[in-house]
Amino acid sequence: FHPPIVRECLKRNIHVICEKPAGVYTRQVREMNEEAEKSGALFTMMFNQRTISSYKKMREVIASGGIGRLQRFTWIVTNWFRTESYYGGGGWRATWAGEGGGVLINQCPHQLDLLQWVLGSMPVSVRAVCDYGKWHDIEVEDDVTAFLRFENGATGVFIASTGEAPGTNRFEVSGTGGKLLCENDSLKYFRNKVDSLEFSRTSERGFAAPECELVFEETGASGPQHAFIINNMADAVLGLEPLFIDGREGIKGVELMNAMELSGWKDGAEIRLPVDEEEYLDCLNRYRALSRFDPAAKSRVEDTSGAFGGVKLR
Repeated sequence: FHPPIVRECLKRNIHVICEKPAGVYTRQVREMNEEAEKSGALFTMMFNQRTISSYKKMREVIASGGIGRLQRFTWIVTNWFRTESYYGGGGWRATWAGEGGGVLINQCPHQLDLLQWVLGSMPVSVRAVCDYGKWHDIEVEDDVTAFLRFENGATGVFIASTGEAPGTNRFEVSGTGGKLLCENDSLKYFRNKVDSLEFSRTSERGFAAPECELVFEETGASGPQHAFIINNMADAVLGLEPLFIDGREGIKGVELMNAMELSGWKDGAEIRLPVDEEEYLDCLNRYRALSRFDPAAKSRVEDTSGAFGGVKLR
C-alpha cells in the first residue's frame, strides 16, 4: 500500500517519508514517482542504512576512484534468520497476495538499495536462483542467489536467506586499484600500489602481484539511521537543508528485486534491466491468484524490543 498512499499525499502537497520498499513492483513505483514530479511536496525514503558510516565510506572511496575500475562484488547477507512463528504471525506474511514476495521484498530492500548506491551504478542484467519455501512452510522465496552483470563487464553475486544460522553479513567490492571489505561493523580498505591492469601489462614476472597496503580499518560502524532521515525531512521542510534522499530513488531497489524474482520464476533466465513491467505484473498476478493469503487471519504484534536499537529525535 505504499505507492497509493504516497500518491494521495503528494496530490495534496503533503510531505512524505515512505518506508521501504517503495513498492512491490516497478510500475506502481514509477506511477508514484510521476506524481512526485508534479507535486510541490517533499518526498523521501526511509533508507536509514545509508547513514551507516561503513557504507558511506565505501561509496566515497569508490566514487573517488579509490579501488580503480570495478571488477566484482560479493554480498552475503544471511543474518535475516526467521522462525516459523514469525511467518505465522500474520495471514499476509510470506504470501504472494498479501506481501508480494519473501526475503527480497521484506528483509533485503535495504541491501538492494545500498548495493546500487554504494557501487554508483545499476547492473544491466540479472540471473537468480530463488528457492520458495526452502526452509519454511511458506509460498515465497526464503533463499536467493543472484548473479549480476554491469556495463563495464564487472560482475557480482548477491546471496540472501532467512533460513541460515549463524548468519553472515559480508560485503566485498574489488577493483583494479584495491578492495573494500565490510563485515558486520568493520570496514577494511586495501589499495594496490600499482593498478592491477597496469601491473599485469608491465611486469616481467609471471607469478608476481602488485603490492597492496591496508589504507585503513574502521570498526564500530554506526549511524543516526531513522532519526537522521526524520530530522533531515523536518529541516528540509523548514528550508534549512536539502533532502538527503530523493524518494524517487526507491525504484532502483524495486527494479533489482523484480529482476531477481522474475529470473527465479523463469528458472534462472537472464533478465535485462529495466524489467518488463507488464511481464512482471502478469507473472505476479498468476502467483497471487494461487496464493493462500487469508485476509481474515489474526495478526500478532511481535515484541521487537532490543532488535533495532533506540531512536532519538531532536
